[in-house]
Amino acid sequence: MMDWNDLRYFIAVAETGSTLSGGKKLHVSQTTAARRIAALEDALDLTLFDRSRTGYTLTPVGEALLESARAVGSAADEFAKAADSQVRDISGSVKLTTLDIYAETLLPPMLKRMRTDYPGIRIEIETTQEPRDLASGDADIALRNSNGPTGGGLVGRRIADDGWTIYCSRSYARENGIPKSEADLVNHAFIGGGGENFWRTYRQWLRDNGLEDRVAVHHATATGILSAVRAGGGLAVMPSFFADHDPELVQCLPPRGEDENGLWLLTHERLRHVPRIRAVLDYLAKELKTLALQPPQ
Repeated sequence: MMDWNDLRYFIAVAETGSTLSGGKKLHVSQTTAARRIAALEDALDLTLFDRSRTGYTLTPVGEALLESARAVGSAADEFAKAADSQVRDISGSVKLTTLDIYAETLLPPMLKRMRTDYPGIRIEIETTQEPRDLASGDADIALRNSNGPTGGGLVGRRIADDGWTIYCSRSYARENGIPKSEADLVNHAFIGGGGENFWRTYRQWLRDNGLEDRVAVHHATATGILSAVRAGGGLAVMPSFFADHDPELVQCLPPRGEDENGLWLLTHERLRHVPRIRAVLDYLAKELKTLALQPPQ
């Protein structure tokens, strides 16, 4: 079968008179251009060019087909423009639910960049402690820390590991040192709280290590904990994905091996092919995976 892409080589060589110049026009080597011309002639079982030491000259058959090839090229360009227009025209509201700490740390730079590609999409961020029911339409997309999707009809992607562990600020580390083991933690104060859902995981971690009584300050929100830790007020147990990429934080101990929590980007199966929602899902997934590949701060 003919490779439609080979028509680009046919047009370029016909217009420039050689595979060298045609290759340069398409930013490929002369060898590639010559190989694609030969492949096109084999697929059509026609000789399109006469070869000589001075270059490539169209045969009568090639002359007869050139305008049709140009018409196909123009149609392909129009198709690409129309497809780009469809992307640019995606618009509407997308409700995204997530933890306040993700909304403050991970999302702002990503959504700023997304606005350039999708100016017609308006993101409505809702920070909640309890997971919203995507099946009932409480939200369109969820960015969650969990060990897997819960709830009927949810589809999504596990972006990266997001186990919980202990962090302090760089200033706290300079003044108080970094705990080297779980046994050292009893000598440090903790900033607790974060809201019902956040505190549930955090509190269990403290209980497992006999440290619940080391909480010196209790905040109602996870962003309150983050602010207190950044200010050097103590240690806190937090999800590792965002914290490892925060330049102001220092990981004290690695997440425990049995912690299977991950960062999940979810939607409901009935929404996955809605253009504006698919656009946001794909964009955030790309951004988050790019961040995941970067080394911790």
